[in-house]
Amino acid sequence: MRATASVLINRVMARARLRHLQVLVSVSELGSFKRAAEAVGLTQPAVTHIVADLEQLLGAELFRRHARGVTPTDAALELLPAVRRTLGTLAEGIEALAARLADAEGVVRLAATASALSGLLDRLLPPFSQHAPGIHVQVLQADGDHFNGLVARGEVDAVACRRPSVPPQNWQFHPLVADELVVVAHPTHPLARRRRLRVAELADEVWLVPPADSLARRTLDALAEELAWRPRLAPVVTRALPLTWALLQRQRTVSLVPAAVVRQLTEAGQLVVLPLDRRWPIDDLGLLLPAEGAGGAVLRLLAYAGDHRAATG
Repeated sequence: MRATASVLINRVMARARLRHLQVLVSVSELGSFKRAAEAVGLTQPAVTHIVADLEQLLGAELFRRHARGVTPTDAALELLPAVRRTLGTLAEGIEALAARLADAEGVVRLAATASALSGLLDRLLPPFSQHAPGIHVQVLQADGDHFNGLVARGEVDAVACRRPSVPPQNWQFHPLVADELVVVAHPTHPLARRRRLRVAELADEVWLVPPADSLARRTLDALAEELAWRPRLAPVVTRALPLTWALLQRQRTVSLVPAAVVRQLTEAGQLVVLPLDRRWPIDDLGLLLPAEGAGGAVLRLLAYAGDHRAATG
């Protein structure tokens, strides 16, 4: 008879240790008991014993042995995401405790979307850390779906993001940076030397596009429909900024992106915003905080951001 979920949870809670979880992740990532033992500072027999103990607790085989090492079974793959989250959350808690024991004035656990990292926090956090060196800010990158879960579980104090269509219950968005979609190209692109440019003149360009679920992609699709275009799309689809910049640098392509996200590259002269006769305003970037009960350190960060909004925008 197979054990129920409640029985397995009770077993793990009563007998498993953090070392079990650490070894499970290490063996899965390294594919070898020997290399995992070296990584966690144990002997190979000790790692083998820990894995066997965990397999007995769970009533499931976790690794398949073969000539080149081991690979995780389906059972292990089901368990690994939760185990990684558990260890990551513990590490964040220890970091916050260490900061508090070091007489920090406070700790801010801040989740941030990719847009907010490069469009807001890059300018906000360096001067804030000088203004309030006693406040420790822990930054975790997370997309929209992920940060909603972090908020629901009480694992973050604030979120740096674009204005959400529906904010989490009892949380409030504070706008800090206005933004818009712009078309960018490498400075060597022929259109980068133009002083004025009509959108219609981009009909024959090759577009480097983000995934279909992105606002930029939907905007480009709507523009193409409006102007009866059939856009020529680059074979690489990405929302990763470093890869976008690299592709624009090496190929004659253009891309539709949030201005705040590429601001560092445009200010450094590594990308050029094309001077189009069309603008596409999008939602602001800002901080999402609890409407009530936010900690003093978070409120100091928000107050500083508000006072220095011109510098962050």
